[in-house]
Amino acid sequence: MTQTTEKGSANDNVEALDYSKTLYLPQTNFPMRAGLPKKEPELVARWQEMGLYRRLREDAAGREKFVLHDGPPYANGNIHIGHALNKILKDVITRSFQMRGYDSNYVPGWDCHGLPIEWKIEEQYRAKGRDKDEVPVNEFRKECRDFAAHWIKVQTAEFKRLGIEGDFDKPYTTMNYHAEARIAGELLKFARSGQLYRGSKPVMWSVVERTALAEAEVEYQDYESDTVWVKFPVTMTIQSDPEKLDLHGAFVVIWTTTPWTIPGNRAISFSKKISYGLYEVTTAENDFGPRPGEKLIFADELAEESFAKAKLEFTRIRDIGAGELASLECAHPLKGFGGGYKFAVPLIDGEHVTDDAGSGFVHTAPGHGREDFDAWMDNARALEARGISAAIPFTIDDAGYFTKDAPGFGPDREGGAARVIDDKGKKGDANKAVIEALIGRDMLFARGRLKHTYPHSWRSKKPVIFRNTPQWFVHMDMDLGDGTTLRDRALKAIDETRFVPASGQTRLRGMIADRPDWVLSRQRAWGVPICVFADDDGNVLQDEGVNKRILEAFEQEGADAWFADDAKERFLGNEHDPSKWHQVMDILDVWFDSGSTHAFTLEDRPDLKWPADVYLEGSDQHRGWFHSSLLESCGTRGRAPYDTVITHGFTMAEDGRKMSKSLGNQVFPQDVMNQSGADILRLWVMTTDYWEDQRLGKSVIQTNIDAYRKMRNTVRWMLGTLAHDEGESVEYEDMPELERLVLHRLWELDKLVDKGYDAFDFKRITRALLDFMVLELSAFYFDVRKDALYCDPPSSQRRRAALQVVHHLFNRLVTWLAPMLPFTMEEAWLSRYPDAESVHLEQFRKCPDQWRDDALADKWAKVRKVRRVITGALEIERRDKRIGSSLEAAPVVHVTDKGLMDAIDGLDMAEIAITSDIVVSSDAPPADAFTLDEVTGVAVVPAMAEGTKCARSWRVTRDVGSDPEFPDVSARDARALHELRDLGRL
Repeated sequence: MTQTTEKGSANDNVEALDYSKTLYLPQTNFPMRAGLPKKEPELVARWQEMGLYRRLREDAAGREKFVLHDGPPYANGNIHIGHALNKILKDVITRSFQMRGYDSNYVPGWDCHGLPIEWKIEEQYRAKGRDKDEVPVNEFRKECRDFAAHWIKVQTAEFKRLGIEGDFDKPYTTMNYHAEARIAGELLKFARSGQLYRGSKPVMWSVVERTALAEAEVEYQDYESDTVWVKFPVTMTIQSDPEKLDLHGAFVVIWTTTPWTIPGNRAISFSKKISYGLYEVTTAENDFGPRPGEKLIFADELAEESFAKAKLEFTRIRDIGAGELASLECAHPLKGFGGGYKFAVPLIDGEHVTDDAGSGFVHTAPGHGREDFDAWMDNARALEARGISAAIPFTIDDAGYFTKDAPGFGPDREGGAARVIDDKGKKGDANKAVIEALIGRDMLFARGRLKHTYPHSWRSKKPVIFRNTPQWFVHMDMDLGDGTTLRDRALKAIDETRFVPASGQTRLRGMIADRPDWVLSRQRAWGVPICVFADDDGNVLQDEGVNKRILEAFEQEGADAWFADDAKERFLGNEHDPSKWHQVMDILDVWFDSGSTHAFTLEDRPDLKWPADVYLEGSDQHRGWFHSSLLESCGTRGRAPYDTVITHGFTMAEDGRKMSKSLGNQVFPQDVMNQSGADILRLWVMTTDYWEDQRLGKSVIQTNIDAYRKMRNTVRWMLGTLAHDEGESVEYEDMPELERLVLHRLWELDKLVDKGYDAFDFKRITRALLDFMVLELSAFYFDVRKDALYCDPPSSQRRRAALQVVHHLFNRLVTWLAPMLPFTMEEAWLSRYPDAESVHLEQFRKCPDQWRDDALADKWAKVRKVRRVITGALEIERRDKRIGSSLEAAPVVHVTDKGLMDAIDGLDMAEIAITSDIVVSSDAPPADAFTLDEVTGVAVVPAMAEGTKCARSWRVTRDVGSDPEFPDVSARDARALHELRDLGRL
């Protein structure tokens, strides 16, 4: 199409004409090479300079609000790929609702309190040889605050670089003074309602971090434990049946993976659902343990395995029923050791006992396990009636050492107290000390080692222990005055919440149904304090005047006010005797902080609303933010703070393994943005099943680069073609069928896009739009229409209709994709509309129902089947070099299928197949005609086009030379040249 010739055949002096300059070839400054790493920061700066966030709010004023509430990331380091995935998903949601007629305001937030930041400051102290305990607490807290503020600034810049749009000038932070006051106010609501209480229960305790941990703060890792089978001597049976007095001198055998908890033993649990028997040792081949003649009580299912472990042979004497077991009392196996353990050890029925492993008996240390504690408390009243104290000992201190409640292992032990875990998370000498003591008293049946999963601190990655210690809790099952409990309310709220994916509902429901009371207290310094006063019995002071003074001080000075030297006297005032009230110095679990964000963000900001439409976080937040927000809101407001919960999975390496520094398989968002661009990262997010775990690596990134390039080239071609759009319209009824077909497809995509954004199913949208742009537009519609768009006369209705359709395509595709690829679509939009402010201030264009034409779509599905056979035949001709271009061909198409023949009747199949001519026949094809197995009733016989090649359009026609003024072009092209000359464009 770029050949040159002369303007006339009879005049050799006529100036030569460059036909390429007479064509409507695409013209655009939108580059083929994206250069995103350079272009994107320029657009970020432009949005900042123009105040895009402010303009979005002004533009949306008065619209219905749609609020996605940001789950706060932790302010303690650069963002990682998980942050990128999370923030991109949130950004796409808020942008898509904004462009669909809502006021969709995104307010980013940060979680600033808690152990990770405190731990970092402590590490700095240790490096400098400083002791945290010698630093005034508010000085230490200021360093924590400054640390968090630094990382908020860093992460803000990184999120903006990802293309995230939101109120970064006024985000929410949990360490903001107003936020700290509101968090404290939420706590006081629990205190006023009686839901807050001080209790002594076994909690997960991090020795390394010196604090209690909630379930949300632990992860389970493989761990090797010492295991022991321990003999408890039967000392008494309440029953007087002479036939059953053979249990005197027998032993009940327990099995445990935590030998260090034996000093805390107060009972043995059995199950009435398990069959038990009395066994006698006949031979023994072990170095220690039972000897021949000893009688032992075991679950029948586990006896043989246990005796084999101890290298014993045995005989079974008789059955032992649940009633008989319940009548027994044992001596503690360490009775007399260190002068202690002289109490009776009763047998109690426990629902948690199984015969899956061990002995069928569970050693019960109520200070070291939730199930042990529950079983003990269920039986406490009955045990007290038998003269057995129900008191729970405190055998382990906060540093993991045995206390005086563990005689022989605590401070009275020669060489000092034994320790369970040291400051580095390593095993101490507690297990060894206990096992040696048991062997020395001939109370060890057997020992071993076991690899199993065990709770570790989420942050330090070190094992935790279960330790009985006074903590502050929120009741899960207390009547809240309306016949409901916090658990009831939370379960009802879950049933009323939409979950994406739906499986999240089951997961969260299971966690709430089974969880213990909510432990709120942490023994740390950086956070919002549990700002209550309590007496010696743990009763909370109820005084609204005191509470008011506390909250007013927090609002003005932050939570630091609680740690001031005069805080107790200041807040109690003259109304209360300071000697009768203890100021609680524990801080709140940070999950309470983040669980309260709905109060000081959604409720307190007039540009937002409560409840939120959406909470979106990783699937781990079923036990974290979703969980704590639900409990906090249900406890204070009776319902969830959200209507929809969306969860995403985690990003793995390409081979499916977890990303880790040691494996060298990490992908950093900063690297992807610097090398390929943020829009490539965003496209990856949009093409994943994000609710499952995803994979990312070089090949995945390259796949998305390739897809992006095809999409960009389609946008570029539209921009180049629309450079010739003069805004002339063609009525829908006057458009050719092909244009009406494309408008029908746009109508279909309009519905798909809307449903996809409502369902948060971005992969479905992305896949549909990319396939449409590459397969239906670039490879079909644009390919067919290039001749008309480039070569038709200015007056051509076909050309004007095509331009109008490309205009509709551009406006819809670019705005539909703008939430997903904000940088590229902004660049494209400004290239088309240089006077526009931003594509992100646009709304999605709805497609009129007039464009829907199902019958036309059905017809053209058949047309494209015929076309597929024709192009298949021509591809072989090109491959075998019989033709160079399809325009050199004029195939004969045999269509024997009536439905297909009716579909193509009246259509210019040469135009549709991009040939210079075509012959359609209903005759049976010759045997050697080209066919496709998947399209029956169509066969093609290739043939060369007859005529002369047009110097302007390159079509081979018989009418080249019909216009003497332009003797080397076709009649159509000659008309175009005449019109162009008349318009002064030639």
